[in-house]
Amino acid sequence: MRALRGAGGSILPIFAQQSIREMTRTNRTPQQVMLDALSGAQSAGYVGAQGADADHLKTNEDIDRTAEAGFTFFTIDPSGRVDTQADDYSTAQLEERYAQIAPEIALMRYHIGKRIKLSSRTTLILYATVCRKAADNYGRAVNHACGLASNIAKPAAVRTLPFEIELSIDETPQPTTLAEHYIIAHRCLAQGMKLVSLAPRYIGDFEKGVDYKGSLVDFEKSLADHAAVAEMLGPYKLSLHSGSDKLSIYPAFARITKGRFHVKTAGTSYLEALRVVARHDQPLFRRLINFCRDRYDTDKATYHVSATLETVPPPSDVPDASQLERVYLELWEDVPSGKGFTAPGRQILHCTFGSVLTDKIFGKAVRDVLLAQQATYDQVLTDHFSRHLSALRQGM
Repeated sequence: MRALRGAGGSILPIFAQQSIREMTRTNRTPQQVMLDALSGAQSAGYVGAQGADADHLKTNEDIDRTAEAGFTFFTIDPSGRVDTQADDYSTAQLEERYAQIAPEIALMRYHIGKRIKLSSRTTLILYATVCRKAADNYGRAVNHACGLASNIAKPAAVRTLPFEIELSIDETPQPTTLAEHYIIAHRCLAQGMKLVSLAPRYIGDFEKGVDYKGSLVDFEKSLADHAAVAEMLGPYKLSLHSGSDKLSIYPAFARITKGRFHVKTAGTSYLEALRVVARHDQPLFRRLINFCRDRYDTDKATYHVSATLETVPPPSDVPDASQLERVYLELWEDVPSGKGFTAPGRQILHCTFGSVLTDKIFGKAVRDVLLAQQATYDQVLTDHFSRHLSALRQGM
């Protein structure tokens, strides 16, 4: 709330935001997430507009559960229907695969041969092979997403509340091509999806807990083309998932999308809570790190990270208390660019949040420190989100 007040009124918050996967890891329900967010906003005196994002929905059951709790922004994630091996198929394999699923994705053929002028420098040509590859990769995913969207639109599911839909296609190993973006969005809109935001898989690496990895110049060029597609077909927002700490690309993201964006920034606020533990209960922080190191290889399975246990020393090798915070959480002033975090230790602590919070000993111990050190907790969270909002506003 404090960070928002300092940023002015041009950026609006979504306070209730958690995926079904994260709810499972933390033993929470959609109702609990909603009530916690609403009560928190009320106690802090927030009276402005706010959203409620039911994130990474994959089934009708998940939609019904979150809709019943009052969520109104639904992020559909059809990644389970994406053929992630399509980029590796030979031409013959691609043709064979396409022939097998053609009856299910017949409408994808509509785009073959189209030429779309996106800008003075970019013209999208939808050759047959390009369309077939997009159809093979995403055809079934689009069908599944549209089916979920139809369920969201049922009056009984949303209890007559207005709703919005975001489509997430970012959880793939390869970046989303312009052709794929165009075809996917076109098909979803043509089938009546109330699409207000789309999250492509952008070029570069969007690992959890650290800043963007990749060429900023190349990212901006690619983003401009994706923004042109969104402008032409919608306009709809471009969404940035795993957006926490990606401050180096925020100004360009806000500028190139012309302020039409949705950025998910709350993922690393948990790490700021651990920063409070590091500063006020050093023995607990050391024990917690060892616990997280034991859990990391298991818990990281569903996350895009590169850190390994070998790249970060165990607590016993870092006797200095302030240095331990640098190694596992890093301080803003230690980052040469002054923009984002790079510490691999953050990924170890980030991926294991569910194991910590649901552990009978560590979960309670962390909460006790936060309750006892509310001033520090307020300070680090306000600073954390203020940096995110400031970077976004630079581009607006």
